[in-house]
Amino acid sequence: MNQDIKNIEPVEVWSHFAALNSVPRPSKKEEKIIQFMVDFGKKLNLETITDAVGNVIIKKPASRGMESKKTIVMQGHLDMVHQKNTNTRFDFEKEGINMFVDGDWVKAKGTTLGADNGLGVAAIMAVLSSKTIQHPAIEALFTIDEETGMTGAMNLDSSILTGEILLNLDTEEDDEIGIGCAGGLDITATKTYEEVEIPENTTAFSITITGLTGGHSGMDIHKGLGNANKIMNRLLFDSFTNFGLRIAEINGGSLRNAIPRESFAKVVVNSILRASFLSETNELISQIKNEFSTIEPNLSIKIEEIPQQKNVVDLSVQETFLRAMYAALNGVYKMSPDVEGLVETSNNIAKVDLKNGKILIGCLTRSSSESSKLDLANSIRSSFELAGFEVEFSGTYPGWLPNMNSEILQIVSNIYRKLFETEPKIMACHAGLECGILGQNYPKMDMISFGPNIKGAHSPDERAQISSTQKFWKLLQEILKNIPEKNA
Repeated sequence: MNQDIKNIEPVEVWSHFAALNSVPRPSKKEEKIIQFMVDFGKKLNLETITDAVGNVIIKKPASRGMESKKTIVMQGHLDMVHQKNTNTRFDFEKEGINMFVDGDWVKAKGTTLGADNGLGVAAIMAVLSSKTIQHPAIEALFTIDEETGMTGAMNLDSSILTGEILLNLDTEEDDEIGIGCAGGLDITATKTYEEVEIPENTTAFSITITGLTGGHSGMDIHKGLGNANKIMNRLLFDSFTNFGLRIAEINGGSLRNAIPRESFAKVVVNSILRASFLSETNELISQIKNEFSTIEPNLSIKIEEIPQQKNVVDLSVQETFLRAMYAALNGVYKMSPDVEGLVETSNNIAKVDLKNGKILIGCLTRSSSESSKLDLANSIRSSFELAGFEVEFSGTYPGWLPNMNSEILQIVSNIYRKLFETEPKIMACHAGLECGILGQNYPKMDMISFGPNIKGAHSPDERAQISSTQKFWKLLQEILKNIPEKNA
């Protein structure tokens, strides 16, 4: 079916996307895709550079007659979020993405599609390989590890680029022009505990939460979607309070930038209370499903009896863990006072792993305000430190401050109006784009972000719209023709 993708218009974009998606490229394991891009640049006889961390830069001279135009940087990231459905057998480190066409959309079979940011990268590849598209001198920047730390952008040498304008192709709404984004901070809370023997006369159960929508922990955080880790904690807290439930293990969520869709727990309850536990917990499950019925219609929560477990968490650790999880904020903390409808600050409790004497909780805090980001991070830190956890801040990166006086913004806005006879939305977003980091090293670089419609990014429901990609490709080519003159 991937062959069918190569025949979609614009062929030059989708064929490169199909080739890109045949190469495994999970974050932090980009060796294969880095080599793929180096081979691509060298095959075109273009200057190709790999920096110390693995970013790839491919330089293409200006088309004839475009030599006097400003040099532009076209930028996208090589890595993709690796998420799959529980029943999907797939190895992101060894296999290419299995794609198919569904009407006006391209989707993947049970995994993320990689359109974020593969379609942007494919569009850049199409420009680099074209012999007919008019363009100024291009520095194509393909960064690594955008999804799990932005280490590629953070470690980019400040002298490697000369371009005056940056076109970031990592926006997921085709009627938006991005001019700002949120910064981020990883929070990791850890604790060791003593495992104790299973209390006598107990029955073991598994609690399974599946079917949640998930999605991007920045772009979708305001939608009120279910967080599997918070829902699981709600169930465990209730049964601990009322029936003395003991926890053997928990495994919920995975990547920090994905709203957790699934959580799995193994617990034990006094056998005398078995019937009451099942009755009340199933009643609470019904209430939770009813609360989420509109926005999470596929939510599934199951309790099943399982073979007896070997050990459970020490009682005092369990209690402080459950209370800290309840206290830690998940979701929107503050809306922007300056941009209507924009989330300023939020947190995603992305990962909970409790097993074999160790607890790990991973969060991603985002904000367009550095002070507000730290304020929320300290609030979350306090929740876990009061429960005896060690808390570490890492992976911090800055936001991108909007510039309404941007020259390239005005040019692209005018082109958009002429091509599509409507006004573009000038937007800042709550996702983390690399523009904020790149702007630190290149403070004079004029930046915008745009791209095709991509829905469900960071989840197996990710899909890219074919008609929107045609619109995006048309806009990109027109922008390239209208880059301003040097020193204009």
